[in-house]
Amino acid sequence: MPRTLVKDLAAHIGERVTVYGWINTARLQRKMQFIVLRDHTGMVQVTNKRTEPPSDVEEALESTSIESAVKISGTVLANPVVKLGGLELVPDSVEVVNAAVAPLPINEQTGIDQRLEWRFLDLRNPARHLIFDVQTTVEEAMREFAYGEGATELHTPKFMGTASESGAEVFKVKYFDRFAYLAQSPQLYKQMAVSGGIDKVFEIGPVFRAEPSFTSRHATEFISIDVELAWIDGVEDVMSFEERMLARVLAAVAEKHGDAIRELLGVEVVVPELPFPRIAMREAIELLTAQGWKPEKNKGDLDPEGERSLSALVRERHGREFVFITDFPASVRPFYHMRHADDPTLTHSFDLLWKGIEITTGAQREHRYDVLVKQAEEKGVDTGPLASYLTSFRYGTPPHGGLGAGLSRILMVMLGLDSIRESTFLFRGPTRLEP
Repeated sequence: MPRTLVKDLAAHIGERVTVYGWINTARLQRKMQFIVLRDHTGMVQVTNKRTEPPSDVEEALESTSIESAVKISGTVLANPVVKLGGLELVPDSVEVVNAAVAPLPINEQTGIDQRLEWRFLDLRNPARHLIFDVQTTVEEAMREFAYGEGATELHTPKFMGTASESGAEVFKVKYFDRFAYLAQSPQLYKQMAVSGGIDKVFEIGPVFRAEPSFTSRHATEFISIDVELAWIDGVEDVMSFEERMLARVLAAVAEKHGDAIRELLGVEVVVPELPFPRIAMREAIELLTAQGWKPEKNKGDLDPEGERSLSALVRERHGREFVFITDFPASVRPFYHMRHADDPTLTHSFDLLWKGIEITTGAQREHRYDVLVKQAEEKGVDTGPLASYLTSFRYGTPPHGGLGAGLSRILMVMLGLDSIRESTFLFRGPTRLEP
């Protein structure tokens, strides 16, 4: 008999079906056996009345441990007393496909570090499983938006012959008879694609950061969402692209998963109003300083406390969850960010904060070869290893700009999770290479 998904059982009341899944819970009473079977679409109560002598079904249910993989055939009955969809499955056949070892190594009280050791079991929890259903919808909506805007999706190399613009945070790996570096970002390749005449570049792919950071928002490997747009009139075009893309994403998530997110995670997915507020960095620092913000090191940027405080201020004054921070000082931005013509100490750049957390960095890029080389030298960047990148700017590269965002961080903020360790399938950090 073909498999019937739990979500489709309501359409088969009075019929015999077969469901596949795992034993979620069991209540084995003196006269009745109640099993909750779970598949990836939901849960159903399996109700079996004991007999004398015990039936094969009774003995199979009696001996089956929690999280065992089973196939159960039986009749679907309507039962308004049952909370799980108002129906139950009365079994006539139970096959234990693979029994789970008891006791289980994790439960709902287990901390995140231990749960990550048993991630395959952890993901059987419907709330954790939901995260990756949402991730699929997020990526689908992003791609649909990007394609609708005329973007070309590229896959850039993850092995680099040089340590991009900085050698401080890269992984060095043996590459045949020499060394290579894992890409921190597709930034240089995106710009080379723009030089190649691809007007809008889009990529969702892995990047690597050799940062010994143990915060809730950092990882050594994560999925980056990258965009580069040619022929822009200014950085505003990049910010407009992103806010429209995020509005599309949140609308898709709210429509497809809003009820489940509310039920399992207690979070309301809100489609934002456009445009997002924009606040220049100088103004942001003035606002925060007036409220008593005193960072240990103020280099023209915001620390996490400053980001949270500014977002709270925007939420209080404007009722908005998103805010762009613009016009960062050149001192805290890479050499390839375009600087203001009337004030070269500032760049045409931005960060996007969502609920107090930075999720995106973007900018208009410097497309003029001579200016780009000069800015690199001012930053102390060795331009020799960047020769192939820089050469692409000598042959008519148009004005362009782009952004980079972390997929796991977006999911973390969207779903109200405590850490990107929750929103990453198999997390990689400074001390974690398993499972």
